[in-house]
Amino acid sequence: METRKAKILAFMQEDAYKPLKLEELVLVLDVPAVDVPIFEKLLEQLLEQGQIIRTKKNRYGATERMGLVAGRFQGNEKGFGFVISEVSGRGDIFVAMDNALGALHNDRVIVRPIAGGGNAKRIEGEIIRVVKRANHTVVGTYEMGQHYGFVVPDDRRLSVDIFIPANETLEARSAQKVVVEILSYPEGRRNPEGRIIEILGNIEDAGTDILAIVRQFHLREVFPKEVLAHAEQYEDAIDEAEILRRQDLRDAVTFTIDGEDAKDLDDAVSLVNLPNGNALLGVHIADVSHYVTENSPLDKEAFERGTSVYLVDRVIPMLPQKLSNGICSLNPNVDRLTLSCEMEIDSTGQVVAHKIFKSVIRSNARMTYTNVTKILEDKDEALMSQYKGLVDTIERMQQLALSLRRKRHDRGSIDFDFPEPKIILDADGKPIEIKKYPVTISNKIIEEFMLCCNETVAEDMFWRTAPFVYRVHEDPNPEKMAHFSELVFNFGYTLKSKGNIQPKQLQQLINKVKGTKEERMISTVMLRSMMKAKYSPNNAGHFGLAAKFYCHFTSPIRRYPDLVIHRIIKEILDGKLTAKRAEALKNFVIDASRQSSETEVIAQEAERSTDDLKKAQFMQDKVGEVFEGIISNITGFGMFVELDNTIEGLVRVSGMEDDYYIFDERHYSLMGEHTKKIYRIGDTVEIRVAKVDLIARKIEFVLEDMGKPRASYRSKALHVKENKPIDKQNKPVKQKDNKKGKNKQQKHSKKR
Repeated sequence: METRKAKILAFMQEDAYKPLKLEELVLVLDVPAVDVPIFEKLLEQLLEQGQIIRTKKNRYGATERMGLVAGRFQGNEKGFGFVISEVSGRGDIFVAMDNALGALHNDRVIVRPIAGGGNAKRIEGEIIRVVKRANHTVVGTYEMGQHYGFVVPDDRRLSVDIFIPANETLEARSAQKVVVEILSYPEGRRNPEGRIIEILGNIEDAGTDILAIVRQFHLREVFPKEVLAHAEQYEDAIDEAEILRRQDLRDAVTFTIDGEDAKDLDDAVSLVNLPNGNALLGVHIADVSHYVTENSPLDKEAFERGTSVYLVDRVIPMLPQKLSNGICSLNPNVDRLTLSCEMEIDSTGQVVAHKIFKSVIRSNARMTYTNVTKILEDKDEALMSQYKGLVDTIERMQQLALSLRRKRHDRGSIDFDFPEPKIILDADGKPIEIKKYPVTISNKIIEEFMLCCNETVAEDMFWRTAPFVYRVHEDPNPEKMAHFSELVFNFGYTLKSKGNIQPKQLQQLINKVKGTKEERMISTVMLRSMMKAKYSPNNAGHFGLAAKFYCHFTSPIRRYPDLVIHRIIKEILDGKLTAKRAEALKNFVIDASRQSSETEVIAQEAERSTDDLKKAQFMQDKVGEVFEGIISNITGFGMFVELDNTIEGLVRVSGMEDDYYIFDERHYSLMGEHTKKIYRIGDTVEIRVAKVDLIARKIEFVLEDMGKPRASYRSKALHVKENKPIDKQNKPVKQKDNKKGKNKQQKHSKKR
């Protein structure tokens, strides 16, 4: 289907093409009469994706050829938004509230660029069509009136309240969390209308807060009965005939290393020394594809979910627990089916030979990051005695991991040092402690082994020219990199490049700024200047890892792309990947890549939302208290300050009352017009907790060192035009408080 759609689109993108009606397209493309219904369906799918458009005269044309842009509408609580194009390299298009045509956050839309928008440096546009609605149900807080009510969406990017008629309230009461189904979408100044379909509970009820987020992101908590029934058909014991078809590694020393709370153990490792002095690293991954067969109820459900979602208080798995925590999990001292990748690695960290094969293992131990670290760094006698058969292997694994890490860094792989939160809850779900998640030598061992394995598998499959799902990280936008290069030059650093910036240059820069005052600023802006990693059927390399080939092979229990490529690899190993089968798989890996990329983003947003909620709850009783923090981001309306425990809050410029503050977007700084006081990313400041908004999941701070405000002027934010210096001849332009500036941090390790 995808191949046929691509051919239709390519035809419409030809220079000589003029918009044609359906019957004309059928005639020109010589579509057999029996295939016309299928052809119409393909056109409808292209319309829904925004790749083509149908005019008022029912003629079809390629969206881009007609001077239009298709994309996703990213809303803002003030009513305006941006259209994010899926075309690589195309910038975002600003859409004013009056030009939004009733589009809501995440809707797929078509926008017409407006020549000569209000800002010469910003492309503006007007939405001419909403091709696919993203919000059919919305979670929010119900507000009851005398004859009707409103639901205020939890997601502030849905900038309009939803009108609820009196007969559609489900007898909800004010301040209750509800789910509303949208019956009609906004038109002009008219609000959307809906009906309440579920009452989640009162705001203060335990569990309602997380449940609201689960509903907001449409996470699939419950497995359908047919999916559970399909999972239950598998016995815990492995069929002996299947073992005979695999390489038997049950006598080899293998073990898992995971967090204490992990229950879905999908990777085990082994290591032996070879006579030639090289090391043979084995990475053994749960063979989920043996149980989740193509087009089965389990497979279809896993495709829809795309990934497991790890919320602060629960896991919403991609697969039922019978598989994820049971027969697929590489629990110790039981036989488990695996797909193994053995790599011969020399003393420089180079993989000189490898082998991928079907196997069966029996893990010797379920090791934890904590215990492995205690063995390696503390030489804990009790643990070394308990795991005496593994200590030597663990120590050699450390040396190998460090060798792999050096090699990766030498080629330019970029490692950011942004801490992740570890949130500890009590029995009622209330946060009692928040701290930085510790990254230890044991975490690094597993990270390096998995990275090495993922690269090896991706390169192997690339040279086989098999259909595949790659994990790609495209090169940064040259314009963003040029701005970044200018920023670091102002701090005395130079990015030398005759063409595109190479990852090694960025890694070297990170090493140079490490420990300096500007480290946080440079790392933050560098990260923002890069593209986001995604899944793709085409190998485009991984810029951040400086890798020519990369995929996700090591977590099929919790990621659908890993499961897909396991199937493909096994078909190759079994000699079943015929030309016809390969052609069919080419279409499927396109769909799998798109779906997995989309569900990954949803999972990340849901996980971040539960973290933000618990952080806000943790700070609720600390209003008025003073803390020390580091400025993590600066915008025209204020600056974000991060505390040592990873909690972040906004200091609004409107609350900085000792001076006018001018925002210099070239240098990511705020400068007092009269005092010349400068605030930059990375500066340490003292803040006082001013406000906690649990519904918005936001925290606001005020600076503790503001002093008394000057009587001669009010506080307001000022903005310096880009590429113009701050001086008496350059009058600053008022900057409205209209952009969200929270720094979005990327998670690393297994999520690369």
